[in-house]
Amino acid sequence: MTPASLAASVIAVPPLARDSNLNWNVAENVRQIRHLESGGVTTLLYGGNAALSHVSISEYASLLKMLTEAAGPQTIVVPSVGPTYGMMMDQATILRDFSFPTVMLLPSRDGTTPAGIATGMKRFVDRIQRPVVLYLKTEEMVDVETVQKMFNDGLISWVKYAIVRKDAGNDPFLSGLIDAIGPSLIVSGMGEQPAAIHLRQFNLSGFTAGCVCVAPQLSTNMLRALQAKDYETAERIRKQFLPLESLRDSINPVRVLHAAVSLCGVCNSGPISPFLSPVKESDQAAIKVAAEELLRINPKS
Repeated sequence: MTPASLAASVIAVPPLARDSNLNWNVAENVRQIRHLESGGVTTLLYGGNAALSHVSISEYASLLKMLTEAAGPQTIVVPSVGPTYGMMMDQATILRDFSFPTVMLLPSRDGTTPAGIATGMKRFVDRIQRPVVLYLKTEEMVDVETVQKMFNDGLISWVKYAIVRKDAGNDPFLSGLIDAIGPSLIVSGMGEQPAAIHLRQFNLSGFTAGCVCVAPQLSTNMLRALQAKDYETAERIRKQFLPLESLRDSINPVRVLHAAVSLCGVCNSGPISPFLSPVKESDQAAIKVAAEELLRINPKS
């Protein structure tokens, strides 16, 4: 993937739909993908919102096959692997039969070191013969010097930057990362809220988002406004995502998004994967209102 492909679309991070027996619900996953594609989204990243860290090795190949067949011909799909080394290497063997341009390594702070992650990624890349997406959620996972070395060694396709700051504009770690590898292959990884600052101040290529799964055209319009330096429009759109994003922040990002796409009628996401649990009934009304309003104001293509 190139800076141009990263900037071409909001990178959606959708949930996965399962049926009552926890099998893949192909029809409902297709509904979610078509909804995203109708709003100009051409890159799908299946990671945390899809609970891929809980997907078994025995069902991984069927998942990859479903995603390959469900996506439109112009849509890029990026699955995830890990978070453990053993799981990642088993998944690498399966991935060799598929043509995804890259895959994302789900982050783990437990039982890892920066140098160890670099070694594991090198072995994984050697096996699949493709560079990978590095997902940074904490400074402790991998330091800038190690990222620079992995980048120079051709191990990194792009970086999903998702380290939360009280002030997204004051981020010495991100500044150091940009000094080391440049901004063109770094993507803002926390939805619409910090994306405006990340693209405007740090010149990142694009952004990933979960709420784009409800309002894809609205999110696409925000990306285009930022690229056109129409910051007034981008800020107005960003605020429209706030009600649902605030619920995700206060309850749980993955669980709320999983519920939201069902409650507003985008698709029936079904039961959420164990070890996760559904949102409380007492929270569903607020999620439904926020998701339905976001869907209502989503421009029709």
